[in-house]
Amino acid sequence: MASEVEKAQAAKPGGDTIFGKILRGEIPCEFIYEDEQCVAFNDINAQAPIHFLVVPKKPIVRLSEAEEADEQLLGHLLMVAKKVAANKGMAKEGYRVAINDGPNGGQSVYHIHVHVLGGRQMGWPPG
Repeated sequence: MASEVEKAQAAKPGGDTIFGKILRGEIPCEFIYEDEQCVAFNDINAQAPIHFLVVPKKPIVRLSEAEEADEQLLGHLLMVAKKVAANKGMAKEGYRVAINDGPNGGQSVYHIHVHVLGGRQMGWPPG
């Protein structure tokens, strides 16, 4: 199986993504949060005891390609991350929020998504 670095180096923007298929219901997924702008669900390749993703319904390819019109949506994703983290009991001890951008940033799916990881001490520097 390819490492996350290998997946990120091989991934290319354009076309359909796994998140598009999840959002359309083509791939079954149990949402832990949903509203008109985004969904959240547990990461199937969890890197921490608690690891979920917040994915906008609008497919923004990369954070570095987001437009001014996406500002409200991007802020909304972080507020949803905060809400879901609180619902999972992560607020007291804290958690990490990450958005991977491009090959060197470890992005392997070209549909922006927010990783929220917690339930253990995070190391620094990451990666």
